[in-house]
Amino acid sequence: MFMEERQAKILEMLAKNGKVLVKELSEIFEVTEDSIRKDLGTLEAEGKLRRTYGGAVPLQESLKMTEANKRRISDVDAKRKIALAAVKIISPQDLVFLDNSTISIAIAEILVKSGKPYQILTSMIDVLVMLSVNPNIDIIFGGGQINKSRDGFTDILNLEFISHFRPDISFIGVVGADFKKNSLTTNGIDGGTRKAKVLDLSKKNFLIAESSKLGVEGKFSFATFEKISALITETEPPKEILQTAKDLNVEIILPT
Repeated sequence: MFMEERQAKILEMLAKNGKVLVKELSEIFEVTEDSIRKDLGTLEAEGKLRRTYGGAVPLQESLKMTEANKRRISDVDAKRKIALAAVKIISPQDLVFLDNSTISIAIAEILVKSGKPYQILTSMIDVLVMLSVNPNIDIIFGGGQINKSRDGFTDILNLEFISHFRPDISFIGVVGADFKKNSLTTNGIDGGTRKAKVLDLSKKNFLIAESSKLGVEGKFSFATFEKISALITETEPPKEILQTAKDLNVEIILPT
């Protein structure tokens, strides 16, 4: 296969899956990982994608908000793995904040099946609906003006409501997490402002993010990694991220 053909296939896979990984592409095309990195570098220079640690995402992913329905069906396996690792941190006596994140839906799915009593604070409609079928789970739900693209509430009324609580644990989602720039980002001002507030209110904060979001930037920076106790992700990040995380005292938690 010629290089141009391979690069065209990479773009097709990127459009279909929402991300590509260097290691997987190397195995699929039977070329070295260095060759794939050169392909991704060429495509990035042509303005066709954005490189991330270990792979690439569509260029537009760093520029526009992804709708809730699209987010639900992307990286399903990664979200499930992250959720399984996150649930192990939760104790029934904890007040747990679940952010407006599709990983929160995966966490809620595991919690509701456990049959154990939990205390959950959230503003995400899907999380509320899922948890409400388990009578053992105490749900505190914050409303306001709905943000349809985030499947929940993030406005000033919601922020005021959330401000009355002091969660033991918060699970925070992001559009991008850039260790090099020490920046956590999202796309909406309201949502970012609320995330920042929760980080201040909670005793321990856990970032829940697929590996594809590492090195990516959204439109609005709401915090630095100093606010985060640990990053929960589905696969071990590259060595440079591990070292930066260690320097910032951010633990990396992986599925076991």
